[in-house]
Amino acid sequence: MRLLISAASAVLLAAASVSLSGVANAEADRTVTSNTTGTHNGYFFSYWKDNGNVTMTLGAGGSYSVSMNGINNSVVGKGWKPGSSHTVNYSGSFNCGGNCYLALYGWTTNPLIEYYVVENFGNYNPSTGAQRLGSVTTDGSTYDIYRTQRVNQPSIIGTATFYQYWSVRQQHRTGGTITTANHFNAWRNLGLNLGSHDYQIMATEGYQSNVSSNITVSEGSNPTQPTTPPTTPPTTQPTTPPTTPPTSNPGGGGSCRVTDAVNAWNNGLTDNITITNTSSSPINGWSLRFNLASGQNITSGWNATYSPSSGTVTATNVSYNGSIPPGGTTTIGFQATHNGNGAGPSGFSLNGAACS
Repeated sequence: MRLLISAASAVLLAAASVSLSGVANAEADRTVTSNTTGTHNGYFFSYWKDNGNVTMTLGAGGSYSVSMNGINNSVVGKGWKPGSSHTVNYSGSFNCGGNCYLALYGWTTNPLIEYYVVENFGNYNPSTGAQRLGSVTTDGSTYDIYRTQRVNQPSIIGTATFYQYWSVRQQHRTGGTITTANHFNAWRNLGLNLGSHDYQIMATEGYQSNVSSNITVSEGSNPTQPTTPPTTPPTTQPTTPPTTPPTSNPGGGGSCRVTDAVNAWNNGLTDNITITNTSSSPINGWSLRFNLASGQNITSGWNATYSPSSGTVTATNVSYNGSIPPGGTTTIGFQATHNGNGAGPSGFSLNGAACS
């Protein structure tokens, strides 16, 4: 089963060695119809196809347009070399006539990783057949997180075995802000570590389909939270509650116990919340409600969906952790910004019952 359509494109990208450099004057539009990489108006670009008709026009700044028809596989895009955890802004149009998608796409080395933040796709989800590991809520939507492995496949360093990391947006869009650091942090929280960044492009990709897009990409302002929090949440659920004392103990006589461990820094924090089922019956499907401290705003989360991002928040189970057996636990967490108040949440209740 085809898990992604970029493996063939890596043959070309393995040869990419052009570093990003500024330009003193704007370059004229350039039309590209054959495989190449380079820079244009201060942005790295990549063009690859295996066959068919693909016309890419490099425009002002970070803009490009492309039309694909009669292809087997093609990927083009404009971005940066090296990539980073910066904030990415993009806008434009994306017309997909089958199997195609629009994504922030890049590579790292040591470890060798191929990664995607998929913003839009057609009739084929590029993560089909992959193992879902969790989710992250950021930039107005929840993204499902996956990992796949490629064995002895083309890569930027030649034929190799490597992992692919995926964030696939649930609500499709063509334009907005990608807070890349939130995806990188969420991946790391699940044990998916990146290496040294190579290139990173806002890619239009098509497989046996007709595709056209007109995309402009630019670098946004840096996120307010650090891209590397001081500590990393656990990648597996503990079998017993953590030894760190809870930052709040709201009391109550419900059938649940909640402990949480906050790690705060100058204007951000992470919080790992462990829910214990203290009843004699299994819990099948849960919603944990709690109150964030004043001035805090959730920017990303793992192992649950969070709504809203401030005030009284409800965290709802995802597909793989909705059942908690008697005496069992599940751990969720989030990253948030704050304006000086790094206190943990309060007033925990599970499915409407107060937790101790």
